[in-house]
Amino acid sequence: MQKQGALLSREEQTKITRVLVKTAQMLAQCGAESRLIEQTTCRVGAMLGVESVEMAISPSAIVLTTLNHGSCITTTRRVHELGINMHVLCAIQRVCILCEKRLLTTVDDVDKHLSEIKPFRYNRWLVVLMVGLSCGAFSLLFGGDWPVFFTTTVASAVGMFVRQEIAHRHFSPLINFATTAFIATSIASMATVYQWGDQPYLAMAACVLLLVPGFPLVNAVFDMVKGYFNMGLARWGTATLLTVSATAGIVLAMKLTGVWGWNP
Repeated sequence: MQKQGALLSREEQTKITRVLVKTAQMLAQCGAESRLIEQTTCRVGAMLGVESVEMAISPSAIVLTTLNHGSCITTTRRVHELGINMHVLCAIQRVCILCEKRLLTTVDDVDKHLSEIKPFRYNRWLVVLMVGLSCGAFSLLFGGDWPVFFTTTVASAVGMFVRQEIAHRHFSPLINFATTAFIATSIASMATVYQWGDQPYLAMAACVLLLVPGFPLVNAVFDMVKGYFNMGLARWGTATLLTVSATAGIVLAMKLTGVWGWNP
């Protein structure tokens, strides 16, 4: 981005730099793809009056530089993974649009609006219920009957509850995925042990679908296609490790119960 803007004082440029890196940090922490992070930050920077915004995005940090009439200010912020939150991403996009429509004209206005953005979270019990029902619905699509559906729903709901509890205690996501997969598969295997339904092994296949890391995989592909290979490979590696952890939990559960889901 190159645009001749007004001459800014050192203090004004520093404030703008801090707001821009805050914008990029919030986007990165909530799962935005790299091109969206860069474009949104540059658009806000253009409206606030800097000539150029240059960024280096990595999985753990963002380095941002603003240039204005020969003055160059660089700052770095660490990125802490907060999980995917589309509410925050949309709210930051609205702030960007307000800047372009000149409804937010000062760096203080932008900073205030960014500070007011709070992640929206659904009721945890609603999430547990809906995740259980969605995995149960997949078991029906796979050809299961109602006993398989109810078994899958219970196993997935319990697994989601365990996942929330482990995440709340800030354990590693790898431990979280392995533990959740182990518990959900162990519960679902009871359908095969006691022969609930015509195809009880389908419950074991459907109950762990809540652990599919779809969003990181999609973002990984987007990043690599658009030229952000470091971020794309890092996100791909993260998704792969999460998948391996879930697989380890599934295999351990099947080993302990003696029930192998792919053998009807």
